[in-house]
Amino acid sequence: MCGKIMACIGGSIAFRLLIRVMLACVCALAWSADGAAQSAEPRVTILVYHRFSDTADDSMTVRMSTFETQLRFLHEHGYHIVSLREVVDWLRDPDATLASKPVAITVDDGHRSVFDKLLPVVLRERFPVTLFIYPSAISNASYALTWEQLRTLKQTGLIDIQSHTFWHPNFNVERRHRTPADFQQFVRTQLQKSRQRIESQTGAQVDMLAWPFGIYDDELIALARDEGYAVAFTLDARKTDRHARLLALPRFLMSDAYGARAFAQLLGEPNTPPTPAVGNLQ
Repeated sequence: MCGKIMACIGGSIAFRLLIRVMLACVCALAWSADGAAQSAEPRVTILVYHRFSDTADDSMTVRMSTFETQLRFLHEHGYHIVSLREVVDWLRDPDATLASKPVAITVDDGHRSVFDKLLPVVLRERFPVTLFIYPSAISNASYALTWEQLRTLKQTGLIDIQSHTFWHPNFNVERRHRTPADFQQFVRTQLQKSRQRIESQTGAQVDMLAWPFGIYDDELIALARDEGYAVAFTLDARKTDRHARLLALPRFLMSDAYGARAFAQLLGEPNTPPTPAVGNLQ
C-alpha cells in the first residue's frame, strides 16, 4: 500500500513538473516570436544625394551610370521606392503600413542637375523624390535651380520640395560667434524664411527639414519643433525605424563609390556581382 501511495505521489510530482516544463516552453516560444516580430519590424533606408553628372566631378557628385546601377539593384532585389511623406506618415501613425524593403530618395541643396539629369529618370521610372533646398541660392547661384524649374518639378506629382534652411549655415560656427539669444533668433529666421519662401514660390506644404551639414542637437531640435517642423533629417548613416527621433532621422550620404557591391553592403544585402546600368527598370 505504501508503495502504491509513493508511486502516486511520485507520478503527481512528475506530472506537475511536466506541466511546468510545457509552460516554460510555451513562454519561451512566445518570447521568441515576440523578439522575431520586433526584429522583423520594417526599417527604412533613406538615401541622400546632392549632384548628378555624367562624370564624377567631385566627392558629392554621383554619375548617372552609378545611379542607374543603384536603381536596377533596388528593382532586382525586391526594394520599393516610397515617398518620404509615406515614411513620415508611417513613423507618426502606428496603424500605417509601408511596402516591403522600403527605400526613400532625397536630394539636398537644389543643384540644377536635378532638373537636367535626375528629372528624365524620375519621369521614366515614376519614383518619388524629396528635394531639400535653401532658397537663397534658387534663381541666384549659377549652380542652382530656378523657381520656375522647381515649380515644374513639383507639377510632376513625383517631387516634393522641403526646407534645407534659408542659406545653409553651419550652426556650430554660428553658435560660436553669437550670444545665446542671438543664435536662437538666427536659427528661427533660417527656418522661417526658408519655409515661407518655398511655400510662396511653389505652393508646397513645408514641414520637413534637412539639417545643413547634418548638424543637430537638442537645442536645434527644440527650435525646429517650435517653428512647426514635424520631422528633420540628419546624415547619420543607419536605417530608420519607429524608435528614431522624428527631428533627427538618419540618412545615408551617397557618393559615386556606391557601385552595386558597395550599395549591397549598405543595404545589408549579401555580396552580389556588379549589375550593368543599362535598360529600363519597368
